[in-house]
Amino acid sequence: MRRKILIAITGASGSIYPAQLIDKLLLLKDQWETLAVVATDNAMDVWGVEMQEAFKEREGVLYFSKNDFSAPFASGSGRYDTMIIAPCSMGTLGRIANGISNDLITRAADVILKERRKLICLARETPYNLVHIQNMEKITLAGGIICPATPSFYSLPTTIEELAATVTDRVLDLAGFDIQSFRWGQ
Repeated sequence: MRRKILIAITGASGSIYPAQLIDKLLLLKDQWETLAVVATDNAMDVWGVEMQEAFKEREGVLYFSKNDFSAPFASGSGRYDTMIIAPCSMGTLGRIANGISNDLITRAADVILKERRKLICLARETPYNLVHIQNMEKITLAGGIICPATPSFYSLPTTIEELAATVTDRVLDLAGFDIQSFRWGQ
């Protein structure tokens, strides 16, 4: 069975991360069947500021409104196997951790967790307070993966894009994709 992937974009800073994830996944088309995207209104506002352009839909990707509870990944029978929230705001993380499904993103995360599938939250906040850490613990205990948007430097990135790729490549590794990226010690 080929993979069904959902990218959820929330209003935290870090629009470069979902932009890179979508671009890289489109290059890995042979590794998935369906790629869907859902974003919050705040995510689109942040995108405009950080990317200096409006969000553009890409061919080959399915797009859903944040309030479209008829989306296939709003139910376990939709059989989406991986959800990546990039960036994941602390508000979204807190709602997921506490079972509050007030939009399609939090509902989809609830479904992914209850079906024991892969949820990766690219947490984007600094510093963390105790509530953030406790919410991360809850999601981890429920089977989710908390991946802070913390770039690495040992590959000697020279551009912002290369620096962000140290995070997005790690997320794609965590999601189980076969990608070419920097490997320590190789």
